[in-house]
Amino acid sequence: MSGIKGQSGFLRVCAVSALALLVACGEPDFRAEGALDTYTAQEIFQRGEVELETGNPDDAAFFFGEIERLYPYSEWAKRALIMQAFAYHRDEDYPNSRAAAQRFVDFYPTDEDAAYAQYLLALSYYDQIDEIGRDQGLTFQALQSLRTVIEVYPESEYARSAILKFDLAFDHLAAKEMEVGRYYLKRSHYAAAVGRFRVVVEDFQTTTHTAEALHRLVEGYLSLGLVDEAQTAGAILGHNYQSTEWYQDSYALLTGQGLTMTAQGDNWLNSIYRQVVRGEWL
Repeated sequence: MSGIKGQSGFLRVCAVSALALLVACGEPDFRAEGALDTYTAQEIFQRGEVELETGNPDDAAFFFGEIERLYPYSEWAKRALIMQAFAYHRDEDYPNSRAAAQRFVDFYPTDEDAAYAQYLLALSYYDQIDEIGRDQGLTFQALQSLRTVIEVYPESEYARSAILKFDLAFDHLAAKEMEVGRYYLKRSHYAAAVGRFRVVVEDFQTTTHTAEALHRLVEGYLSLGLVDEAQTAGAILGHNYQSTEWYQDSYALLTGQGLTMTAQGDNWLNSIYRQVVRGEWL
């Protein structure tokens, strides 16, 4: 995550006087009941900023949350809520970050920072999907939330970043299908493998995995004795991905068995091939 937006200016370095006031030797236990009741919203907000700057996002989230509790209808409460969402995210406390961001969107849907709140909400899912083996439910939720940023806030400074992350998350789902398909293929479960690779070709054709998925379909269909399907998958590879290693591998595999890379029969791949020839696919 690149950090909280710099242009809006709501993350500022506190004044030296505020630091002296709030960060002093022998300070009280601010988490004790009533400890912050005598402080103004601005002072508590500044303390939250200090905690962020000094690498204590959990403490920062606490102070920002206290503003919402003590001054619930103030302008400071609104600013503190988005800062609390950011602080929780920096602390990798994604559920609480998401909850705070959602509250901001619910309470202040037309505010200039609503786009950032929605973006933080999406990041609370996105930043947990680095590993292909993780729960794919997170990826679907990230896609939904990123789409909201793109569609509801298209002119915001976060829309472009959301588009890039959406594409990466979409690619991530395709990678998971490929991983499972390869697993089945290596264990000679050809029908199951073909099912996974078909999903990639039909549903994730804009990702980086389509060429390999077509080659794996050639492998899988040949193993199943479905020659027409194998040749048609090869034909699509030859039309769209002739410069890839996957085309070369499929070419060698098919010609090695006396077959050609031409569309054959009446099957789902042939329908896709006809669309490719007409320029209506990919």
